[in-house]
Amino acid sequence: MNQKISTPRIIPARTDVYLEGPKPRFYELGFAWRVLIQFLKGFRELHFVGPCITVFGSARFKDDHDYYKAAYEFGKRIAEMGFTTMTGGGPGIMEAANRGAFENNGYSVGCNIVLPHEQQPNPYVHKSISIDFFFVRKVLLVKYSYSFIIMPGGFGTMDEFFETLTLIQTNVINDFPIVLFGKEYFQPLVDYIQQMAEQGTISADDLKLVLHTNDIDEAIMHISKYISLNYKVKPRKKLWWLLEKR
Repeated sequence: MNQKISTPRIIPARTDVYLEGPKPRFYELGFAWRVLIQFLKGFRELHFVGPCITVFGSARFKDDHDYYKAAYEFGKRIAEMGFTTMTGGGPGIMEAANRGAFENNGYSVGCNIVLPHEQQPNPYVHKSISIDFFFVRKVLLVKYSYSFIIMPGGFGTMDEFFETLTLIQTNVINDFPIVLFGKEYFQPLVDYIQQMAEQGTISADDLKLVLHTNDIDEAIMHISKYISLNYKVKPRKKLWWLLEKR
C-alpha cells in the first residue's frame, strides 16, 4: 500500500502579508482602507507641526558615539533656526536629533514604525505618531520637511536617502537640500554615485543635489541659505470647524 506523504505547510511569520501576491478581494479592500486611515491619521497629527527638517540615521548608535553627538548638535541647530526636528522617532541617531531639539527650546517630532519587535519611541519628542506601514511613514517623513540630513545608518537609512533623492531628481518634490553627513562613512557611497555619473546612469548635475560634509556649520549654512533664498514659511491656520485645536 502506498503511503501518502504530506507536504509541510508554510505559515507566514506575520499575518500582514499584503506584499505576498493577490489576496481575496475583501482582504485587498480592507488593506486599502487601512492604508487610507494611516494617511489620514498622519496628515491630521502632523499638519501643524510647523516647517520641519528631517534627520535620518541608524537606531543603533549609543549616546557616547560621535555620530550620536553630531545628531544632537543638528537637533539643537535646527531648533535655533526655528524649524521642527522630525525623525523616525526611535533610538540612536533619531533620539539624538530629537533630544538636541527637545533640550534646547525646539519642537521635536517622531514618526515611529510598528514592528514585530517593537521599536519604542524615544522620550525626547513633543509629538509622536506610530505608523503601521513603512511606505506611509516615508511619505510623512518627507511631506513636511524643507531639508533632509542623512546620518550614518543601515538599509533603512539608505532606503530613505535614495527615495528622497529620487523624488528630488525627478521633480516630484522641490529640490530641497540633502546633507550627507560623515565623510569617512559615506565616501564609498559618494564614489559609487560619482561612478553612476561617469557611466551616464545619472547626469552630472545630479551630483549637485547632495552636500557631502563632515562640518555641521557647513551643513547648516547650506540648508539655511537655500531656504532663505527660496521660501517664506508661514504658519498654518487652524480651523475650528474641523475640530483642530487652537
